[in-house]
Amino acid sequence: MANDLVLQTDFGLGDGAVSAMYGVARMVSGDIKISDLTHEIPPYDIWVASYRLYQTVKYWPAGTVFVSVVDPGVGSTRRSIVCKTTSGHYIITPDNGTLTHIQHYDGIEEIREIDEIISRLPHSEESHTFHGRDIYAYNGARLASGEVTFEELGDVTALNSVELLTIDEAKIENNRLTGSIDVLDVRFGSLWTNIPLDFFKQTNITHGDLLQVTIYHKGKKVYQNLLQFAKSFADVNIGEPLVYVNSLVNIGIAVNQDSFSDLYHIGTGIDWKLELRKAKKIIFEEEIE
Repeated sequence: MANDLVLQTDFGLGDGAVSAMYGVARMVSGDIKISDLTHEIPPYDIWVASYRLYQTVKYWPAGTVFVSVVDPGVGSTRRSIVCKTTSGHYIITPDNGTLTHIQHYDGIEEIREIDEIISRLPHSEESHTFHGRDIYAYNGARLASGEVTFEELGDVTALNSVELLTIDEAKIENNRLTGSIDVLDVRFGSLWTNIPLDFFKQTNITHGDLLQVTIYHKGKKVYQNLLQFAKSFADVNIGEPLVYVNSLVNIGIAVNQDSFSDLYHIGTGIDWKLELRKAKKIIFEEEIE
């Protein structure tokens, strides 16, 4: 029985690129069920591609094959690789950092290098700019359908030879929590950080507490305010910012029914840092004459 094939790219859906990948997979086997992770990765943004795999892979059955194509180095000397994760999933992708979050948080069991000359769509040898179709979708479909095994896709390559991006770990220092703004909840503009909920438990931060939130870009302070740690968006008024727990059980920053990112011009990646600390309670006493 064929396994699922899940595609991710930065191609968008404005032309026939993604459809061509579907078509190649269907030519390999009509039994494959093909799904989309997303095709709206920002152009050339390997960091976001890496994060979206980490966000998604664990929720699919073991044996699922993921093809991730964000490939600014297409046609260069960068390698094409296939990995087997410790959870039993497969990812076929350029060796350019796309496996960073999976390797860091979930773990990789083995990586093999795909021979781009031998293992490619027949009669595509003269094309050097659409490896998403000719190598990744083609080999992803072969693996998902059972036409080839993981071991048959290429020779083993050392785990430490794979290209990885830099990840800065979240930290606790004197009840001050620091971390990175890893990615956006794109449609709603919320900020997803790498600060785990467990840090709140360690520092006795509970729902309803007021937190001082400070955001830095390349070391420069660009935002600071006091925000409520809310259980849900409905706990604050429309238009009011809040701190919340996202679907990966990490800390997020949002505005109820608006985009925090757009309103305050906040971006993502390791250049964007976040600092949280529990605010001191202020008690207002009514003056009695």
